[in-house]
Amino acid sequence: MDYTPISCEFHDRLEDVATLRKQAVIRYRDANGDIQQCTARIADIVNLKKEEFLLLDSGESIRLDRLVEVDGHLLADAS
Repeated sequence: MDYTPISCEFHDRLEDVATLRKQAVIRYRDANGDIQQCTARIADIVNLKKEEFLLLDSGESIRLDRLVEVDGHLLADAS
């Protein structure tokens, strides 16, 4: 699936959560499209090969356009 950039507003929200270094509940769609949930701190937001990812303190990475909700904030484009 091609990467679709997320809104600047939601990206800013992710940066805020990362800066606060607090644990956040993160809901996202896995490769099969199923909703998954984890609780972790956002260690970094990185750009790899024109795709952006959350790097979590758990060692997981999540492509930003797979996010559904972070810290109670819904991604507007998530369905």
